[in-house]
Amino acid sequence: MRPVRLHGLQTSLEIFDGGNGVYGVIKRAIVISNGFSGAESQCIGLVRALGLSSRYSLHRVTRPRGGINEWLRWLPVSIHKKVDYFINRIYGGRWRCNLTVQEPKAVNLSHDRIGLSNILEADATHIAMMACETFEKDGPLLVVASGRDTIPVASSIRQLAPNYVFVVQIQHPRTRLNRFDLVITPHHDYYPLTPHAQEQIPWFLRRWITPREPPDRHVILTVGALHRADSVAIRNAASAWHDELAPLPKPLLVVNIGGPTSSCQYGVDLAKQLTDMLHNVLWSCGSVRVSFSRRTPQKVSKILMQKFITNPKVHIWDGEGANPHLGHLAWADAFVITADSVSMLSEACSTGKPVYVIGAECCTWKFADFQKRLLGREVVKQFTGKEDISKTWSYSPLNDAAEAASQVIQALAERGWTIQA
Repeated sequence: MRPVRLHGLQTSLEIFDGGNGVYGVIKRAIVISNGFSGAESQCIGLVRALGLSSRYSLHRVTRPRGGINEWLRWLPVSIHKKVDYFINRIYGGRWRCNLTVQEPKAVNLSHDRIGLSNILEADATHIAMMACETFEKDGPLLVVASGRDTIPVASSIRQLAPNYVFVVQIQHPRTRLNRFDLVITPHHDYYPLTPHAQEQIPWFLRRWITPREPPDRHVILTVGALHRADSVAIRNAASAWHDELAPLPKPLLVVNIGGPTSSCQYGVDLAKQLTDMLHNVLWSCGSVRVSFSRRTPQKVSKILMQKFITNPKVHIWDGEGANPHLGHLAWADAFVITADSVSMLSEACSTGKPVYVIGAECCTWKFADFQKRLLGREVVKQFTGKEDISKTWSYSPLNDAAEAASQVIQALAERGWTIQA
C-alpha cells in the first residue's frame, strides 16, 4: 500500500494500487458534459456500448447565464465564473439584462435509469477524491467527457488521481492529448492536416490551426459522432412508439431539419428547394414525418409548415409532447437529413436504412470532408427530388460507438484493467 496525496488537499488515502485482480475491474462511470444534448449523447453512447448503461452518474460543467454572460462564453469556465462573481459583487443583480436565454435542452435519460434530479456539478477535486476513497471497494473509475468546457475538468481529474481513473475525452481537445488516457474524435477533425486543407490556409496561419500533429496512440478515430441510439434503444423506441407510428402507410419517410452553422450555411433558398423536392417524391411515400431541431430558423420551418401543413400525408412535429426522434429512427423506412448535423446523420446511418442528404454543397472545411466520407462509404446519397422512396439499397451501417468501445477495452487491457459489463 502507498499513500495518495491530491495536490494540496488535506487528506491521505491508504489504498491498494489498481493493477490487478478485483482492483482492476471497472464497474462504474462518470459522464461529464457541458449540458448540451449532443455532447451528453456521445458520452452516454460510449457508456452504453461498454455495458455500463445503468451504472453511471451524470455531471455537468455549468456557466453563469443571463445578461452579459452570453458574450463571455469564449472565456475558460473558471475565469468566466470569477468575472461573474466580481461583477455581481459590485453591481448585484442589477447588471444582468432582462434577456431571454435558451437553456440547453435536457436529454431524456429515462431509459438509462437516471433523472435530471441526479445531475451534479462537475467538480474535478471532488470526483478525484471519490475515485480514490472508493477504489478499494469499487475499483477504478471510468470518466467520459465531451464538450470544450469539460476539457479542464476531465484533465484535472486524471492529473489528481492518475492511478484510479481512466479518462476518455470525446471530441478533439485540440492540444496536449497526453492529458487524457484516450481521445475519441471523427476522422474529419484531422482534415486541417490534409493537403487540400493546407492549400486553403495562408502559410502564416498554418501553425495556429489545430490539430497540428497526426493522431497518435491516444486517439480513436470514428466516421461520425457517437450516440445513444443503439439496438436496445431502438428496440425500446419501436415498442414505445408502436401505436402511433406502426399504423402509418408505408414507406414512411422521416425528414430531419437542423440549422445553418458557420461551416454549413444555408437559409430560405434551401428550405424552398427542400419543399419542392419533397413535393416531387410524395407520390412514392405512404407518409412523411418532419421534425425540426432547436437550431432550425423560424423562417426555414415556416416555409415547410406553409407548404405541407394541410397535406394529409405529411405530419410536422410541433415540438410539443414527447420527442419522436428515437421512434422515427425505429419506424422510418428512409430519411432525408440536412447536411449540417453530424449527429443526426450518424444516427440515421447506423440504422442501415436509406439516408438522403440535402445541403452538402453548402458545407465547407471539415464538414465537407465528413459529407465526402459518407458518400465514399455509400451510406448516404444526395437528395435530388427524383427518388422513389420505396426503393432501397444496402450498406454497412455505421457502428462507431461499439467500435470505439472495443478499442477502449483494449486500451484498458494494456493497463491491466477490465470492464464488468
